[in-house]
Amino acid sequence: MTDVRLGIPTVRTPARTGKGYVVRTFGCQMNEHDSERVAGLFEADGMAPASDLADADVVFINTCTIRENADNRLYGNLGQLKRFKDEHPDVLLVVGGCAAQKDRDLVRERAPWVDVVMGTHNIDRVLDLMDHADAHGGVTEVVDELEAMPSSLPVRREAAHKAWVTIQIGCNNTCTFCIVPSVRGPEVSRRPGDIVSEVERLAADGVVEVTLLGQNVTTYGRDLAIDGRRRPIFADLLRRVGEIEGIRRIRFTSPHPADLREDVFAAMAESDAVCEQLHLPLQSGSDRMLAAMHRGYHAERFLDRLATARRYLPGLTASTDVIVGFPGETEEDFDMTLEVMEVARFDQAFTFIFSPRPGTPAAEMPLVDPNVVQDRYRRLVDLQNRISEERNREMVGTVVEVLTDGPSKKDPTVATARTRGNKVVHVPGSYPIGEFLEVEVIDAARHHLMGRLR
Repeated sequence: MTDVRLGIPTVRTPARTGKGYVVRTFGCQMNEHDSERVAGLFEADGMAPASDLADADVVFINTCTIRENADNRLYGNLGQLKRFKDEHPDVLLVVGGCAAQKDRDLVRERAPWVDVVMGTHNIDRVLDLMDHADAHGGVTEVVDELEAMPSSLPVRREAAHKAWVTIQIGCNNTCTFCIVPSVRGPEVSRRPGDIVSEVERLAADGVVEVTLLGQNVTTYGRDLAIDGRRRPIFADLLRRVGEIEGIRRIRFTSPHPADLREDVFAAMAESDAVCEQLHLPLQSGSDRMLAAMHRGYHAERFLDRLATARRYLPGLTASTDVIVGFPGETEEDFDMTLEVMEVARFDQAFTFIFSPRPGTPAAEMPLVDPNVVQDRYRRLVDLQNRISEERNREMVGTVVEVLTDGPSKKDPTVATARTRGNKVVHVPGSYPIGEFLEVEVIDAARHHLMGRLR
């Protein structure tokens, strides 16, 4: 296998040479990285990406279940694929990911035309399950414990210049709204030496940017015995990865405000490679709501963490997650969220209306009036849109380093690039993907900047 984007080869003899595959991914970065591993396994088995669904021999759907809308999208997509399956009965339909882990037999019950249903813990088995479906018909295999670290599998990356690197899977928190611990399991950290070796291989392949992935990276290593002690060692990992030659940008997601310590900010400031970017999920500005969510911090502590980060990292780009309409949220609670957002002045916020997930404690709590929630959601979005544009306009006239991602989808005469803070910058001209440029910010909008080459 000569494609530099492919990772460690498998020992399996390719069984589907010449066939095409399509991978559709819903959800978070962890799902995206899992899909890269699935694509790597498919290519190790002799397959190639299909240019169109009609040319596919295998269709893999990697599902999300963080909100109710994600479930609806899954079953909507499966409904659309029924006609395709009827017209192409030899095509294998495979459903994996978090919704499959959660719903298990329900997926096959609601979509019996699916050939393989599998969970989050056994993606290494996807080829064997496809073989079984070919020989014996539909199969469901969802296990509750991890069978193999995703890092041990081949990978086909979407971009040659940047890569996801899993450092930890699972979560030990008990947030009352979150289904992740049920579908991803408890925290399991990779050994730091294995992570460093993977990043070294990526750097040798020309990767210049890596994103370290975990459900709660700030507790990374707490389940490992390092130097005879069990403690979070994420700051140490940042320093080690930051020393790898060729890696010019390091990002990570996501930290948890309850576990984020000052040593992480110090490590970020000490390493030239670690980007001045922090995604710190707030969820609510009300201490009462944070307690009901089991978040483990209060609003004042959150703002103190953010202020400390900004002292260590001037020019920090900060983003967050906020839930609107959590059960029991009053107008006073919501006003507290607006107040925290004004003080925090995030560059970006991912805002969500509360969605009850069966199996979580919050699903049993009484809901807030949907009309009230919609009004609050609109007010929050309006506030954040204003702040985002103000934050972007503060950058006009500055000179920034950007890394190109390719031509803009809307205008091929303009290149899309990203700052170290992960802000999108549009630069007139055509440049190779993965090239570093120095640009002056000449204009700003709510969600992007405009720059010109220096």
